[in-house]
Amino acid sequence: MTSEHSDSGKHQGLRLRARLRYLYHGTQPKAVKFRLMVIVIDIAIIGFFLATPILKEAGWVFYVADYVVATILGLDLAARAYAYSDIRDWLKRPIVWIDLFVLATLLFPVWLANLGFLRLLRLWSLLNSDLFWRTIGRRFDDTRVEEITRALAALITFVFVVTGFVYAYFRGKAEHINGYLDALYFTVATLTTTGFGDITLPGNGGRVVSIIVMLVGITLFIRLAQTLIRPHKVKFPCPVCGLQKHDPDAVHCKACGEILCIPDDGA
Repeated sequence: MTSEHSDSGKHQGLRLRARLRYLYHGTQPKAVKFRLMVIVIDIAIIGFFLATPILKEAGWVFYVADYVVATILGLDLAARAYAYSDIRDWLKRPIVWIDLFVLATLLFPVWLANLGFLRLLRLWSLLNSDLFWRTIGRRFDDTRVEEITRALAALITFVFVVTGFVYAYFRGKAEHINGYLDALYFTVATLTTTGFGDITLPGNGGRVVSIIVMLVGITLFIRLAQTLIRPHKVKFPCPVCGLQKHDPDAVHCKACGEILCIPDDGA
């Protein structure tokens, strides 16, 4: 009986893994619809993270919502890990560690309250995930939209992470920073180097934060601008050297000279 139960449990586990692999990695319409639902839920969760500074004032209601979100995120991460062929390889991915950290801030909201602003890294991890691009990005035959989306995601995530940091650590300490909108205003003004000067952070620590925001912000702006003006490229791996991106009308690989045969979907 023990052996039969063990075999039955193993069989059910294999069926569950096969089902999850189909849903998270399949190309069939049902699998795509499932992943679209996951992405919609993720966007709703990110919206919850954005509204956290306001929702915290709701008291216990906020903590109930916090644990509901933690349950959803935990189940999603567990399902993705089980559907992955090698869990150890899955754990080596930086995006996974970001999601696990976000989950930790949800499970321990009191102890990790000052790090809650890092939850918005979930936006970056979503827009850089294979799941997102297998589902949404499958409509595009080149990398231009993907590159612009990733660059924009990095910039927006940085803005809201810095805003959350400034709100968490300088509210009430810096003059005129009394709410989330004040922190957002300071972040955008500093990041764009507009520097109106009506809101500043106190002390040497405040100056260091301002310098970092300006330097990183300029870098992210430049990256976004480069992706917007960079010549159009398509993803087509060279069969010899493996170079991924080429001009749409390329005949030879720029790296090794191999003759290419890039499909023309517009023909």
